[in-house]
Amino acid sequence: MATTVKPLLTDLVSAVSYVPSNYVRPESDRPNLNEVTFDHSIPLVDLQGLYGPNHNSVIKMIGLLSDFFHLPESERSKNYCDDPMKTTRLSTSFNVKTANISSWRDYLRLHCFPLEDYAHEWPNNPPSFREDVGEYCKSTRGLALRLLEAISESLGLERDYVNSALGKHAQRMAINYYPPCPEPELTYGLPAHADPNVITILLQDDVPGLQVLKDSKWIAVNPIPYTFIVNIGDQIQVLSNNRYKSVLHRAVVNCKEERISIPTFYCPSPEAIIQPAPQLVNIDHLPIYRSYSYSENYKKFWERGLNSKTCLNMFEI
Repeated sequence: MATTVKPLLTDLVSAVSYVPSNYVRPESDRPNLNEVTFDHSIPLVDLQGLYGPNHNSVIKMIGLLSDFFHLPESERSKNYCDDPMKTTRLSTSFNVKTANISSWRDYLRLHCFPLEDYAHEWPNNPPSFREDVGEYCKSTRGLALRLLEAISESLGLERDYVNSALGKHAQRMAINYYPPCPEPELTYGLPAHADPNVITILLQDDVPGLQVLKDSKWIAVNPIPYTFIVNIGDQIQVLSNNRYKSVLHRAVVNCKEERISIPTFYCPSPEAIIQPAPQLVNIDHLPIYRSYSYSENYKKFWERGLNSKTCLNMFEI
């Protein structure tokens, strides 16, 4: 009798007491958890005036999306697809077509702006999924737009400069599910990378796992209830001509608890032309990057995968 290979880690993990070889990182590329800084405080900013999702919405989202990953395999697998360009898909690791080593993660990825173009593709189980996730997406988009206005002003640009540079805009969401791992020191939930979008607004549950690189040291970002982590992405690094830097981060796993994280990726539309803001370029600050379409950048990101921390070097002058 032929053995059926389960495509999702969620359905494999209950039957293993070790990390399968395709998840094991070489010794030179392991988390080295004993070298991580755990007592570093991350700046906390009150964003209440920017009208993001409220507490009830945040609590509902974490519970709802955890429920999705605990649905029967037959129900979840309706959404499975290994094509990274598909606008709604359930998958595993990062890009199963190109990754040499798998990451200890399953994820559901959704396109969510314009909402009416995509919500009908989303799962309809749990029953409130489309309605609740749609409301959360709308609130998070409002928060992203206001953050981008603040970033524009911080650079000495007109308030709407960054928003205007993004074309028609795009928004995507991932729901990351990291099951308990029997040997967390051997693998990653996601290896080190920078996000290719503009900004990322991350909601996470109360289980630690996110780490950021600062001064060549990995720092654990301990979850704070009802807060978001805001990461600068590659496109802000380019638009600001390196005044802002996209943040290198990774996800580690543990042997006791599952973890849920929900990043919202705010993006340019595919045809948007991205380049350093002319107001930030002069004889003392020459342009670092050439102009390119966001679709070109995004394609390179998925082709290179997480074997490279960022693909911005491909666009340097």
